Amino acid sequence: MRPVAPILILAAIAAAQSPAPQFALRGDRFKPLNYEEMTQEQKALIDHLLAGQRGAVTGPFNVLLRSPEMGDLAQKFGEQMRFHSSIPRKLNEFTILITARFWTSQYEWYVHRRDALKYGLETAVIETLAAGHRPSPMEPDEASVYTFCTELLKNHQVSDAAFKAASDRFGERGVVDLIGVMGYYNMVSMLLNTDRYPLPEGVQPPLRPLPPYWEFK
Repeated sequence: MRPVAPILILAAIAAAQSPAPQFALRGDRFKPLNYEEMTQEQKALIDHLLAGQRGAVTGPFNVLLRSPEMGDLAQKFGEQMRFHSSIPRKLNEFTILITARFWTSQYEWYVHRRDALKYGLETAVIETLAAGHRPSPMEPDEASVYTFCTELLKNHQVSDAAFKAASDRFGERGVVDLIGVMGYYNMVSMLLNTDRYPLPEGVQPPLRPLPPYWEFK
């Protein structure tokens, strides 16, 4: 039988010599970290992000590295809500945009506007939402999502009519998934806004500030 210890030593040497994953973190108030200076918990978060469906570490994750255990749980939850919600992808992206508009979260809007267009949300709906108005016309499923989400964000409650419209169309799981998507992207908006996360070079802020105590119309 071959000795085990030399094999383990060689494996450890090989792992130590493995190149660090290639990525570039960005931030403003939170200094972008380098992989070499990270703790094992921070490296695990990066590795999981790069191996997941995002395949990237943009957005809130430089901030979440400051609490990597929380960050790893959050990214798993976010991956579920973004890619595996029971809500159709177009409407899921609409929900994210509604949340981004509520927070005037510029980077979140910038990223998910592209995805919303990709999955079929009309430009006119997006631009009217960006201006702070209720889009019209909307398809019935879009109107149900808009009403449910905006009531919950504005009133912190949902009317019986809005709940029934959403649950009739999407089922109880769909209602819970809508709440989950908003919950995750509310947190993302807070992280990005606190950091003042920068837009790509040359990109102007897509959302104008809204008046204090702005209400969805």
